Amino acid sequence: MNAPSPALHMREPTVRAPEHVRNIARYLPGKPIPELARELGLEERSIIKLASNENPRGPSLAVRAAIAAATEELCRYPDGDGFSLKAAISARYRIAPEALVLGNGSNDILELVTQAFLLPGQRTVYSRHAFAVYPLATQARGGIGIEVAAQADLGHDLEAMRHAITADTRIVFVANPNNPTGTWLRPEAVAAFLESVPGEVLVVLDEAYNEYLAPEQHAPSSAWVTRHPNLIVSRTFSKAYGLAALRVGYGIMHPGVADMLNRVRQPFNVNALAQAAAVAALADRDYVDESRALNRQGMAQLEQGLRALGLTWVPSHANFVLVRVGDGAGVYQRLLRQGVIVRPVANYGLPEHLRITIGLPEENARFLAALAVALRA
Repeated sequence: MNAPSPALHMREPTVRAPEHVRNIARYLPGKPIPELARELGLEERSIIKLASNENPRGPSLAVRAAIAAATEELCRYPDGDGFSLKAAISARYRIAPEALVLGNGSNDILELVTQAFLLPGQRTVYSRHAFAVYPLATQARGGIGIEVAAQADLGHDLEAMRHAITADTRIVFVANPNNPTGTWLRPEAVAAFLESVPGEVLVVLDEAYNEYLAPEQHAPSSAWVTRHPNLIVSRTFSKAYGLAALRVGYGIMHPGVADMLNRVRQPFNVNALAQAAAVAALADRDYVDESRALNRQGMAQLEQGLRALGLTWVPSHANFVLVRVGDGAGVYQRLLRQGVIVRPVANYGLPEHLRITIGLPEENARFLAALAVALRA
């Protein structure tokens, strides 16, 4: 029998965190495979995870080789300014390196924006059913989050978000495509919104799922930064590039805004393996194209199966689909017992829905079969 943890016998702390920190509901990621295996006594290899919008292919061979080479210098600190990765992004998108900020995932960029530009009592604006980190980052700075009602299709209502901006608003978060709904805003709608926002209000355009859009759907968002110095575009290598475990993302913004974020970010916030992997991933365009094609095929596979089960879903432009199953919590638990992990989204105000990541063909088939069982229970 294991000895009790010494932490159980610690005295209670007398220090007290600020109220705005105590009121934060901690972000809960998708359940890890080892955790479910421990809880239910399942074999890890028998479990599939379709909960965290990861690329099921794993990193490309070029990325694996870059990581292996970078391990030779693990005794050295990473390049704190990310010169090589910034140069690669700069060349790819024709962006000046000084207009780039690297992050420990794109989440880090979102946090840095609030850290640099949001004072206690000031406001941020975001849509209902948008990424949970927006209100969390706001609360962590003592800010006030203004949640704007979504449209009937669960997407952003940009007109209502513009009307929600007041004199004490400092940041507006726009996700395109949005997580967890998969909804997408047309470039012309986003461009018109940017024109309407006061210059002293930052607009963070979160494009974490940008690579899953069809090429003709891509917005010229990096070029918009030239016209709108209050615009920050955040992107990540965690999704289509298959580097979720390494945590690397970046922001595109006016150099003056980038300077402020660099003043508050951690000096070595992106590790050396992540930087090397991201440089290789950015160069491997075939991998991203293949991932997009596999995702499109997997989406069609899931939609066909969901239709056969008589279910409805939100049309998605990302690598997941939001499905209405009725008793979201109950179906989620019944799927877990079959070794299938998906994402409940009651915390997004969607208790009747589950978010399903598009997996490999055999994973999608396994999920659909498990879902049929879960719905009958």
